[in-house]
Order: sequence, then structure tokens, then C-alpha cells
Amino acid sequence: MAEAGVVVGEAKTPSDFLKSIRGKPVIVKLNSGVDYRGILACLDGYMNIAMEQTEEYVNGQLKNKYGDAFIRGNNVLYISTVRQQ
Repeated sequence: MAEAGVVVGEAKTPSDFLKSIRGKPVIVKLNSGVDYRGILACLDGYMNIAMEQTEEYVNGQLKNKYGDAFIRGNNVLYISTVRQQ
């Protein structure tokens, strides 16, 4: 039985998720607590991330804007999609 808001279908792997969000807006949270928000351009097997239209947030406050950004994978805590409203 499906719960409200949950789509029951085939299982997805983390790799499938990462492939599906390429080119879409994401939030990348680092181990340091800093967030980067922008468009996911690409990533590799080490979780190295290239982003476009990147904004840096520290404690929820916008600190800087970058055109392109590269984030080394060992600094990444998680990657999340941006909720569409």
C-alpha cells in the first residue's frame, strides 16, 4: 500500500539518483557546514563535483556567488535536490 506522497515503483540506486539530477538545481552540504547551491554540471566516482551558477551559504546567509565551482569529493557530506514549488 502506498503512503501519501510516496511513489511505489522500481528501486533506485544512489548512482541512478545522481545521474537523474545532473543539470538540475542542487544543494551540496560540506563537512564544514557550508552549503553550495547551483546547477550540477557533473560528478565522478570520487564525488568530485562541478557546479554552475553557484552560490555559497554560511549559516544560511549568502556569502558569495561563483560562475563555476569545483568541490573535492572528500569534503561532501551530502547532495540534495532543490524542491520545486
